[in-house]
Amino acid sequence: MLDLEEMKLAVVDALEDIKAFDITVMDVRKLTSMTNYMIVASANSTRQAKAVADNVREKLKAKGANLQGTEGEKEGEWVLVDLGDIVVHVMVPATRAYYNLEQLWGEAESRRGHIKPTE
Repeated sequence: MLDLEEMKLAVVDALEDIKAFDITVMDVRKLTSMTNYMIVASANSTRQAKAVADNVREKLKAKGANLQGTEGEKEGEWVLVDLGDIVVHVMVPATRAYYNLEQLWGEAESRRGHIKPTE
């Protein structure tokens, strides 16, 4: 079973595999009891957003993560992958700009770019 840090790194790797960009990892533990991290990433098209979400699901499932569910795959403008401790949002840029989750969850500790282990 993956620990939270390993899961977070595996999600970022899975996002980068399919060329998601503008990846933001937000620690929301102090703001909600629903999840520990929200990870937001952009994709160039609805087709890419679906492929990115699929890759996250497949890679994390292979590592033993418990997939809670996926939403938004039909449209593909905003695909949410719920891994329980981590919720992943893959969006096309216009949708991401419109909903601006980073500002909505602005109290969260946020880190952009590739996340490396601190140890």
